[in-house]
Amino acid sequence: MSSTRLLEGLSILVVEDEAIISFLLEDILNELGAGEVRIAGNVANALAMIDSKRPDLAVLDVNLGGDRAYPVAGRLKADGVPFVFTTGYGKSGLDTRWMAETVVQKPFTVPMMAEALRARLRR
Repeated sequence: MSSTRLLEGLSILVVEDEAIISFLLEDILNELGAGEVRIAGNVANALAMIDSKRPDLAVLDVNLGGDRAYPVAGRLKADGVPFVFTTGYGKSGLDTRWMAETVVQKPFTVPMMAEALRARLRR
């Protein structure tokens, strides 16, 4: 599967509170072929977006202005939606409960994100 078609037709939820990073992620996901990218800046908006339309895949920033994205991760996991975390701290930035999840360390590149998403979609 080519990187440019990796996410073809998929609906992706991005949960990120920094606008510049959310725009970067949107560009990366579109470059990888996403059919739709929806962006939430906090936990409440992310959960509302999941309620309105279940995504096929999600990218979650761990730290959302002091809140953690774990309620969103828990909901996605319960719904069977694959996701990856992003954080500037790598795996060490996660609560132990979430250590088995895929993490992309910031700053990330298109190849880094593509590889993490490819691995997560294979699970």
